[in-house]
Amino acid sequence: MATSLNMSATRSLLDIAGKEDRFQPSAAELLPIQLQAIDERFQDRVGKIKLLQNRAETGGISEIRRAADVVPLLFAHTAYKSYPETWLFEQKWDRLARWLGTVSSFGVAPVQGEIDGLDDWLKRLEEQGHYVSCSSGTTGKCAMMDGTMADLTFAADDLLSAIRWTGLNPANDRRIVGLGQVAMTTKNMMTGRPMAEAFSLPGIRPFSPDVPPITIGGILEMVLLRKKMADGTAKPSEVAHYDAVSAQREKDMASSLEQAADALIESRHMPLHILGMLGPLFKVAELVRARGYSGKDFQPNSSFLSGGLKRAQVPDDYRDYIFDTFNLADERICQTYGMQEINSQSPRCTHGRYHVPPWMLLLLLDESGEQLVEPQPTGEHEGRAALFDLSLEGRWGGVISGDKIKVRWDRCGCGNHSPSIHADIQRYADTAGGDKIACSGTIDAYVRGAA
Repeated sequence: MATSLNMSATRSLLDIAGKEDRFQPSAAELLPIQLQAIDERFQDRVGKIKLLQNRAETGGISEIRRAADVVPLLFAHTAYKSYPETWLFEQKWDRLARWLGTVSSFGVAPVQGEIDGLDDWLKRLEEQGHYVSCSSGTTGKCAMMDGTMADLTFAADDLLSAIRWTGLNPANDRRIVGLGQVAMTTKNMMTGRPMAEAFSLPGIRPFSPDVPPITIGGILEMVLLRKKMADGTAKPSEVAHYDAVSAQREKDMASSLEQAADALIESRHMPLHILGMLGPLFKVAELVRARGYSGKDFQPNSSFLSGGLKRAQVPDDYRDYIFDTFNLADERICQTYGMQEINSQSPRCTHGRYHVPPWMLLLLLDESGEQLVEPQPTGEHEGRAALFDLSLEGRWGGVISGDKIKVRWDRCGCGNHSPSIHADIQRYADTAGGDKIACSGTIDAYVRGAA
């Protein structure tokens, strides 16, 4: 797959990746070159991404001069799940390929020959150079986002760089312990590889639970069956299959936590690097305590990488409980803010704020996602998060998220001047009004029509 990244402003921002002082420049300092880089990307992509061309024509945008010009060009996060579900359930792969092409930077050719389900289709797309990442879809449709090998490589390197920036210095001196099942995708496997190579003790393999892998196709099957059961069209045999698979997955989940607790106890004599979400780690901590172990039994320099709670229900003192169980400390915890639709990580600083990297423009919007909240010199300001990630090649980098955030554009207490996000991040979907992005309906309608 050909790419065209001969772009001076874009390249100068991406060259900052990995530098220790990358969060020092302020938003005001970076904005001119960020806008130049986004305009470079826009001029290169507007004739290639059908949805972008539509958004530009609808918004009357022909070039990027100010931050407000970017807003009409942003894709609602729902754009990546705007295909008709029937196409997926009825395995209309040619139509899905056309749909994917409307939100991708490079054309998506139909896959030739027989296709054995979603997992096979995704694998065959990889053979064309399209590394499609999918959200789990456990509560609804799967979002599908195209990417290149360069995107996957950048994401992997950026994660390791974010870990180092938070103060964790991998030196092949610890055992990596994963807590649970992870969707078996090329992106997930590639993202963790540089980290594993940097942290793992020689001759000590990272631990992951011995349970059947989860695949996107397997998750989709359960979503489909759940919908058929809800509308009363499921056959008795399908209901029985759903119940059996659900029961087995619950057993696998419980087993993965039990195995993780055993692995942590067995490896307590060596420094650890624990991977997972805080919710499952709390459950693992309970299992470890029930076996008679606590912080006094674990090495004092273990570390933990987490993306947060993700709606997990835990007691108020969950963090102290986890830290006391595994002898962890704040300075050895790496948390990052990110999302499936973008490629880069915003690591959390010592003052509990997520710092946005220079190659990613943070835009704060009103709740509808239509109006830009102008950056202010002081104070914290609340709104909907929108981001433009210049590291992305395989798809357009601008997205309106479903996150309600609090932003500061002035200097953080940690000493860095980059825009920073308060750790208290909410989902609009969890609020009384729900997640209602004004442009999402028109985007979905256009994409369906163009496909």
